[in-house]
Amino acid sequence: MELSPTAYVILGMISREPRSGYEIKALVDNTTRFFWAASYGQIYPQLKRLSEAGLVAGSDAPRGERKRTVYAITAEGRRELEDWLRQPPQTVEMREEGLLKLFFAGVLPPEEAAETLRSMHAYRRDIAARLRSMEPDAEEKLAQDDPFPLIVLQGGIEFNEWFADWCERMEARLLDPARRERSS
Repeated sequence: MELSPTAYVILGMISREPRSGYEIKALVDNTTRFFWAASYGQIYPQLKRLSEAGLVAGSDAPRGERKRTVYAITAEGRRELEDWLRQPPQTVEMREEGLLKLFFAGVLPPEEAAETLRSMHAYRRDIAARLRSMEPDAEEKLAQDDPFPLIVLQGGIEFNEWFADWCERMEARLLDPARRERSS
């Protein structure tokens, strides 16, 4: 059976401890969503598929009157996750609407196109700050012999800081009157 990227997100999220679909989504929203998101509409159908394939096992764990199923990875699921982790990445993709708009911004005056760069700059600075606020938790995991969340987090911080700086440099280039006069 071919698994989707979301299936691997789920297997990874429950590889250390059992979690409900709600808990998986909350964990995704606070960790991987900065580079790989997953919605409830993806998570719950994938949990069903994974369960039917014997890669996860669900058990009832109600909270008060609320029905709740907690999923744990099975031995076969762990093997599948480990096999996937050993393969080179197949998807290298960045979807950035700001870059798409910038690509076509030649139809706008430079001052208007620069607004896209300013917006992207502010967004990336905000993301970098939010990621920095997560560092203490990631450093705590490092102390528990799991360096990988911190490694990925620091990569995200550095990428977003670089991206924000790039936006600033490109805005300055775009609005440089000497450069605009030479191209007229």
